[in-house]
Amino acid sequence: MSVTVSPALARTDDPTIDSRATTASVRRTGWMVAGGAAIWAAATAIYNPQTTDPVGVVVTDLGALPFQIGLFALVTTQLRTGATGTSRVARGMLRVEYALLTLATLWTVLHAALPGQRDAVWMHVLDLFWPLSMLGMFIIGVKIAFARRWTGPGRVWPLVAESWAPVTIPILGIVGMGAGQIAAVAHLLIGYTTLGIILARRPHVTGARD
Repeated sequence: MSVTVSPALARTDDPTIDSRATTASVRRTGWMVAGGAAIWAAATAIYNPQTTDPVGVVVTDLGALPFQIGLFALVTTQLRTGATGTSRVARGMLRVEYALLTLATLWTVLHAALPGQRDAVWMHVLDLFWPLSMLGMFIIGVKIAFARRWTGPGRVWPLVAESWAPVTIPILGIVGMGAGQIAAVAHLLIGYTTLGIILARRPHVTGARD
């Protein structure tokens, strides 16, 4: 009996791209991002984000939850496609964002579910991870633009979407609610909702495969 050993075929695809990053998975991510951003935009349009109305607080909190879930899906896709680059630091920044998003989402759930604890010190500490998570997304958007792993609108639109905090928070501070609220809603729709649609309609810009 003879045994023939054939060498393994070399991979022709990029080894930094996870095999699970298919166009179908990117499309799902896109619709999650678009839908989540639209829901949060609607909640923000109905209620002032700084409202003290008990119903309004719950609506704004729960309205933000689908958006945050969409961000988890987005960061997962970015990690699987090597959107920020292939170095340990480039991929590590996405894992740090997971941690920031987890704590920010935990605040969202607890703030809605525990009205008696909303003024607790620990709740205010946890609340800090909301802006930190959004700042992290902005840094990721910048890195994607420079890494050039995603192409076309996929390269530039994450920066547009993920500039939400650096753009809208100063506007809210300068002009207050009202005009600031309109700016926050508009930026969500122009930024994240549009980014989601781009990913859903043109998943190949991420390098994903069928």
